[in-house]
Order: sequence, then structure tokens, then C-alpha cells
Amino acid sequence: MTFRILIIISLLLFSDLFTACDRPSNNGEVLLSDPGVVSFSFRHQFDEDIPGTLDLIKEMGLTNIEFSSLFGATAAELREMLDEREMICTSYGVGYDTLVEDLEQVISDAHTLGAKYVRVASIPHDRSGPFTIEDARRAVEDFNRAGRILKEEGLHFAYHNHGYEFRPYEDGTLFDYIVQNTNPEYVNFEMDVGWVVHPGHDPVELLQKYPDRFYLTHLKDLSKDVERNYSGRVSRDMNVPFGTGLLDFPAFLKAAQNSNIEYHYIEYEDYDVVEVMPGNIEYITNITK
Repeated sequence: MTFRILIIISLLLFSDLFTACDRPSNNGEVLLSDPGVVSFSFRHQFDEDIPGTLDLIKEMGLTNIEFSSLFGATAAELREMLDEREMICTSYGVGYDTLVEDLEQVISDAHTLGAKYVRVASIPHDRSGPFTIEDARRAVEDFNRAGRILKEEGLHFAYHNHGYEFRPYEDGTLFDYIVQNTNPEYVNFEMDVGWVVHPGHDPVELLQKYPDRFYLTHLKDLSKDVERNYSGRVSRDMNVPFGTGLLDFPAFLKAAQNSNIEYHYIEYEDYDVVEVMPGNIEYITNITK
């Protein structure tokens, strides 16, 4: 090999090294710069004043909303208000019964809102007793059917876990049963990290177990004093500012980089949301590890 060729190779290697150093590092740093928000967080404000609440949310720096209600407006009216503010709706949450019994209207409203995803956040069951395999089997059947129709209409279906699905079943949990028996072509998931830790599970481990099945998240933190159980219920004051509770957000957001997750939505359920939300946004958008 001639000296001239060695010089050329050295220059090329140096150029590659310089370019790599000039790029953001990929050594585990996480920066979530543009989160969305769940409308449920501002449900009381939306009930009083939809346009004013949209203005409030945008002033906080959030422009992407997952609507879990239309708050008495029509989908067309909401879309007009969003467009006027250059805001978007990427996910539309509906009730289980609405999904099963009025899917045509769900499809129409989702398209009008501009949503890509249709989400259901709870499976009806007898809350005086445990969530059962029969409840899970019924959900699997309904989700597969609705998810297929939604996909044919250009939409994606996601089920949002709610804690009670993590009861043990065979070699795993009832949530495992739902994931493993739904068709990934039609049914995927929105991970609510709070409703994973509440029954005692780890969101990072769950995401690593099913990296291709989660497309959305709800980011929220629960108090370290919360009682761990399968109820799918906590008092509002168990919602705490990000970084003060049970959740390891840096670890979770790092794991999310190796998954199919497309949108993160911030959720805070207590009544002091207007005071707490700016700090949650700042925490998430500046987090690194």
C-alpha cells in the first residue's frame, strides 16, 4: 500500500470521526422535546371553556392533544378550534361500548379531528370483583374486530392499560393474554406508565417484552405512598409532580427509543393541574440520562 493511499484513508477516517463527534451522541441521552397532552388532564377547564383551555395549553408550549372527550362540541367544531391555533389531535379516546356499538361514528369523528389513533382506556367488568379471563377474552374478540375495521379506514387502534389487567394468569398476566391473543396488524397499545407501576410492574421491562406493540404512552407519576393493587383506581392526590414519585422517567424514555412508540402524552389527574403542568413539561423536555 503506497504512502499516498495511507494518507487518503487516514483523511477519510478522520472525516468520519469529526462528523460523528459533530452529531448528537447516541450514548443513552434522551430528550423529549415535543410531548403531547391528554385532554383528561384539563377536563374541568374544558368543561367550562374549550377555546380558552386550548389557549392555556398552547401557552404552556403543548400543541398535540389526545382527546378523551369532545366536551359537548362536535368533532368539526373542535377541529376548527385546533386549526385556528395550529394545534393537532393525534389520538382520539372513546369508551369501550362506543367502540363496539357505534364504530361508524368513531371513525367519522377520528377522521374529522385528524387523529391517527383511536384509543380505548378501559374494559367493562364487575368492579366488585377481579378482572377475569372471561373479561379479557371478550375484549380480545371485540378489539380484533374493531381494529380490523379501523385499519381498513386508515386508522390505528390502541388499548390503554388500566392496572387491573396485570392480575396473574397462567405463566404471565391477563395483560399478557390480551397482547398475545390480539392481532398486531389490528390491535396495539398505549402504555399508561402509572397503571403499570400501580399493580407492581416495571414499565421498562414491559416495553422491552413487547417493543413492537406499544405506539403511544401516558406519562404520569404516582406517589411513593400509593397502595399497590389491581383495582385500577387511586385517589387524585396520589398523582404527583414528575420526578417525585415512583416512575423512573429517564430509564423509560431511553427504553422507548428502541420501540414503536410514536407519541408521548403527559397526564396529570389532580385538580391543581394548571399549577403543576408547567413543571411536568419542563421536567420531561429537559430530561437526559
